[in-house]
Amino acid sequence: MTKVLYPGSFDPITKGHMNIIKQASELFDEVVVAVLQNRSKKQGLFSLEERIQIIEQLYKEVDRVKVILGSGAAVDLAFQYGCEAIIRGIRGISDYDHEVQIAMTNKDISENRINTILLFADKEYQFVSSSTVKEVFELDKDISRYVEPTVKQKMLEKRR
Repeated sequence: MTKVLYPGSFDPITKGHMNIIKQASELFDEVVVAVLQNRSKKQGLFSLEERIQIIEQLYKEVDRVKVILGSGAAVDLAFQYGCEAIIRGIRGISDYDHEVQIAMTNKDISENRINTILLFADKEYQFVSSSTVKEVFELDKDISRYVEPTVKQKMLEKRR
């Protein structure tokens, strides 16, 4: 059984993230989605627990996707959950340098045991990011093209 880890903050999970999960689930037996706190941001829109609940709700009928709360190094989580690689989504060339740096660091700190596989988001999701979704939402514009209805509803509930 081939398992891969897909780490991220997923605050909120977007259709771009879901596109990467779909691609990974077609290539591997199981995708372990690790919800992590983004260390560069003090507070997110959703708590870690809320993010996990939302993602679990979105994938409740998909056996090949498992959602976990993660902390620490992604390579340690990959080892802990028996994953053979780490999946990272890439939207375009602007992400490339950053993703290569992360991939090389993960390979180094795992003593060359964990590779990173970059999957490109489909063209309709190339510009979608959690930050952009939050900005568009704060401008009171429609985010339906960027997130699933469940996510939009949870964001609306947060606003109230």
